[in-house]
Amino acid sequence: MIKILIADDHTTVRTGLKQILVEEADVSEVGEARNAHEAIDLVRSRRWDLVVTDISMPGRGGLELLKEIKSEQPKLPVLVLSMHPEEQYAVRALKAGASGYMSKEAASDELVKAVRKILRGGRYISDSVADLLAADIGEEAGRPRYETLSDREYQVMIMIASGKAVSDIAAELALSVKTISTYRARVLEKMGMKNNAELTHYAIQNRLVE
Repeated sequence: MIKILIADDHTTVRTGLKQILVEEADVSEVGEARNAHEAIDLVRSRRWDLVVTDISMPGRGGLELLKEIKSEQPKLPVLVLSMHPEEQYAVRALKAGASGYMSKEAASDELVKAVRKILRGGRYISDSVADLLAADIGEEAGRPRYETLSDREYQVMIMIASGKAVSDIAAELALSVKTISTYRARVLEKMGMKNNAELTHYAIQNRLVE
């Protein structure tokens, strides 16, 4: 009896993932959570074999959910399935305890392969993510500046560098404009930069955005 919990704020995504998992991965039960708050409540109240979560959700994001799950249930595996490129979040997610990181654009058979491997106690790491991890280890002596940012600060930086306005970021993350402005100020201070243009240039140089 394999039980998987899906945390994603898009109903169509949850429905599609549920159909794939039930039909192809021999999953007997799929739970659904629209945000991190619902997900952590379900993790605390029921037994699951795997949690599949998105990175970007209103309120607390997927990385915050991942860390909370691993804090409360270290042995519960978490697969991060995201629309964001591997270069942006894969290494950060794996360092936080994820058992795998996949793009939502991955084929359904690749998702099934990842789920089965994780359920057997393994980790799912694509060749490209393995290269990113190797590069990250090689850079250990001189950490890039963005590594000093918290998960939320990093997320806000990526969104700013992608050209999103503070008001749009606030709406997408279900936070106030004032809160996002505070995160932006912290990012600029930690990164030693003065404006969004410098952030964008840095993110492009470091292949964090295209």
